[in-house]
Amino acid sequence: MKLKLLAALILATPLFFANVVNAKNPQDLQKLLTTGECVKCNLSGANLSGAHLIGADLRGANLEGANLKGANLEGADLTSANLGGANLSSAYLTNVDFKQANLNAANLTKATIHDSNVYQASMNNLNIADADIFYTGIGIGGEDAQVPDWR
Repeated sequence: MKLKLLAALILATPLFFANVVNAKNPQDLQKLLTTGECVKCNLSGANLSGAHLIGADLRGANLEGANLKGANLEGADLTSANLGGANLSSAYLTNVDFKQANLNAANLTKATIHDSNVYQASMNNLNIADADIFYTGIGIGGEDAQVPDWR
């Protein structure tokens, strides 16, 4: 019986750490998943698809090319974070602070973005197809006069 349990644990262990292997710095990814914060961490290329990162502190984090598809980042602080080329499709991004963040070439297809701060964020080649955007300064053709000044 003990031998079967040991064999099952050995076979299942890689499943618990599957996302960690995909990050450039597995320790940073593990820190984020256990504490909900990872200031100035290197999470580039991390697979955080479907992750619940509500209120996460990711100020200055490198999330370049990360997969955040379907992730819940409600209330997260991504001030000065690098999200260049990140996949945020179908992500829930309400009350997120993207102040001075790099969102260049990020995929926000079908994302829900409400009341988020994008003051001084870089948003070149941003994909916002079918995104649900309200009270956030993201749009086609210039700023929205109804969006609050977040300075």
